[in-house]
Amino acid sequence: MNFFTTVISLTAAALLSGGHPSSPADTLKSVRVSEDGTVTFSIYAPEAETVELGGYVAGENPHSEPARSADGVWSVSVPGLGPGVYRYHFIVDGHKVLDPEDAEDYSRSSLFRLEPSGDEFFAFKPVPHGSMSVRYYQSSVLGMSRRLHVWTPAGYEKSGKKLPVLYLIHGGLEDDSFWPSVGCAGEILDNLLAEGKMKPMIVVMPDGTLTPEQLAGLGASLPSDGFYLTAEIPFFTEDLVSSIIPFIEDSYRVKEGPGNRAVAGLSMGGAETLDLLLKYPEAFRYAAVLSSGWFPDERKRLEEDRTLSSAAPAWNRSLKLLLMTDGGDGDMAAENSKATRRLFDKEGIRYEGVSRPGCGHTYVTWRQDLRDFAQRLFK
Repeated sequence: MNFFTTVISLTAAALLSGGHPSSPADTLKSVRVSEDGTVTFSIYAPEAETVELGGYVAGENPHSEPARSADGVWSVSVPGLGPGVYRYHFIVDGHKVLDPEDAEDYSRSSLFRLEPSGDEFFAFKPVPHGSMSVRYYQSSVLGMSRRLHVWTPAGYEKSGKKLPVLYLIHGGLEDDSFWPSVGCAGEILDNLLAEGKMKPMIVVMPDGTLTPEQLAGLGASLPSDGFYLTAEIPFFTEDLVSSIIPFIEDSYRVKEGPGNRAVAGLSMGGAETLDLLLKYPEAFRYAAVLSSGWFPDERKRLEEDRTLSSAAPAWNRSLKLLLMTDGGDGDMAAENSKATRRLFDKEGIRYEGVSRPGCGHTYVTWRQDLRDFAQRLFK
């Protein structure tokens, strides 16, 4: 009997008996934080042969070997986590399983918050809160309806004022729900605005991901190695310029023109940001490439065909701020980021580089990036 059969059997027993079968799951607390800061994740899976912890919290942090108790509860401990919001799930006998005790499914994984003081810059505080809206638009480029999230600041509805716009892009294998959830974008922006640290603005979080099936339907050439993420980039950047920006400028009170637009993206979204700057160098005045950069083959091509050299004057003329960040040596994109910066140096492109040692390729890095970048916009 496997984990899923066990769940079905327990449910059936409950229905037949008219009650709920007693099990350790009744009182199980699936996420526990000890006094020393160690976080322990647990799941009741008495018939499982293997259980692993998945998601960012496991992939980017050392953790214990899964241990099974006598009553069928499996546990994995992660020491030394800093304050933050983390995605996690379990892998039970090879199957991805969301936390059965968690009430919310944030698209791909469960979500928990670690806010020891409650005063963290990304915490939900007693300040005026803006609106995080889910909107749909028709993409003329992709030929389909697409979703995005839009944050508007507290008081926007009644103010009558036009505001500038930041386009904030997530990473690979994610979607537009990631910045509002694990990225804490709304909380960060609410807090900054309440503290008078940033200008009022609208922040648009689009969906930069396309499935292999959607890409194939658009005639994209998918790589044989299965790494299709880079195939999304040209389609998304065209969609942002041709569909998303017009939709936002038609639907919201916004200040139009390059001086009132900023763009930032993490990981794959950073590659999409770079592509936007190459193809539309006059469209934005502020840009941030978070934990990203061009891969070696792309850097070689850009040098050989002089694409970046040709774009350099327009970048220096148009961009008031170009920010390049990484999460230190533990960030898997750090070398690409640094190599891209060296290419900028060679071409005389002005930028600022920021490294956050020990933060890695995670939202620990990117939440800080958003906090710092937002304070420098539209001033």
